[in-house]
Amino acid sequence: MSRPPFPPFTEATARQKIRAAEDGWNSRDPARVSLAYTPASRWRNRDTFLQGREAIVDFLTRKWAAEQEYRLIKELWAFTGDRIAVRFAYEWHDAAGQWFRSYGNENWRFDAEGLMEERHASINDLPIRADQRLFHWDRAAPRPAGHPGLTELGL
Repeated sequence: MSRPPFPPFTEATARQKIRAAEDGWNSRDPARVSLAYTPASRWRNRDTFLQGREAIVDFLTRKWAAEQEYRLIKELWAFTGDRIAVRFAYEWHDAAGQWFRSYGNENWRFDAEGLMEERHASINDLPIRADQRLFHWDRAAPRPAGHPGLTELGL
């Protein structure tokens, strides 16, 4: 199985890879998202360490059960060879209705087939009011082409 574009990345192919990842995560489909990673992919997400697609599916299933109405925007930070660094923000609410904007950075490393071998994510959560939300599009759908990115939103 392969997942283009492949390393070594150019700015254009890094941006393409980032948008594909953003669209996948916005689907909130753990099985679909897991296919972008190698079968033995290694992750650090906040203080959680995991390995493999099954662990990714389990993790994302729990994540999106807790982080309701999740909407994510990713943006290129840097790239070289088989690595891409992104910054991101996502909005969600908990079961009690409290909204959050979570900010973070991810470092990715890919194999020759374009599958992610490593993902290291550092994330911080900021409680926000519902009227402070900035990410508005249909549930579990890609961010529309005309919706502003992080830079345009001042984030």
